[in-house]
Amino acid sequence: MNLKDKFDAYLRLARMDRPIGTLLLLWPCLMALLLAAGGMPDLNVLIIFIIGVVVMRACGCIINDYADRNLDSHVDRTKSRPLASGEVSVKEALTLFVILGLLAFGLVLMLNPLVVKLSFVGIILTIIYPFTKRFTNMPQMFLGVVWSWSIPMAYAAQTGEVPVEAWWLFAANWCWTVAYDTMYAMVDRDDDLRVGIKSTAILFGRFDRQIIGLFQLAALTCFIMAGISAERGLLFGLGIITFIGFSVYQQKLIFGRERAPCFKAFLNNNWAGLALFIALGIDYLM
Repeated sequence: MNLKDKFDAYLRLARMDRPIGTLLLLWPCLMALLLAAGGMPDLNVLIIFIIGVVVMRACGCIINDYADRNLDSHVDRTKSRPLASGEVSVKEALTLFVILGLLAFGLVLMLNPLVVKLSFVGIILTIIYPFTKRFTNMPQMFLGVVWSWSIPMAYAAQTGEVPVEAWWLFAANWCWTVAYDTMYAMVDRDDDLRVGIKSTAILFGRFDRQIIGLFQLAALTCFIMAGISAERGLLFGLGIITFIGFSVYQQKLIFGRERAPCFKAFLNNNWAGLALFIALGIDYLM
């Protein structure tokens, strides 16, 4: 394999070719920064967190593929991943993980001590998550914590504390993550059952759509509470209505439990998050 092909394999290992995960991490993180700052956050904090989201999502993908390297080759959607296909060795993958992890920690060191302390929890959660699929039927619920950890970190970076308002946003993003990652797990449910990977899509069974709906409703409620805590106005409320519309559309997509529509529903959450973030930003501007 030449240098160009190897570099391309590294990029795919870090999912740089598939930004959906980065975007789903980014919107709640940016919302947290806006809410914590009461408007425009400090520019250096904003830049650090945007870069940090990209780097930590890459770290999460690498350690996930390392944990699943012997299983991904048996799943249609993942059998071409660089570790599963042999394009990247285990040693290369772990080396890249360490390099990116050190880069992320270097970014954190530019912030206050509370953020540094929270970052240790974040990296531990990131490493543990991929292995939860072996011993619990609820890995999506653990992922919700990992995916939401940037929220208290953002508040800590901007204000030096983590107020109640931050935990409403944390709860909202946790519920939302469980909902959309269960949609994602519905795509692989048959393959996961065959190879022994656990998921909420399997746990919820024939009640999957209804339970996803409950998590969407809980996420909506917590987003509203976060907005009330921050004294947000009508424009943020319009964002909430838009979020409801996207949620209803996603329920329509997953109704038949077919792979392609379920994956489309998962991807649609990017637009739900973007709409909510834009609404919050305009609310502050106005």
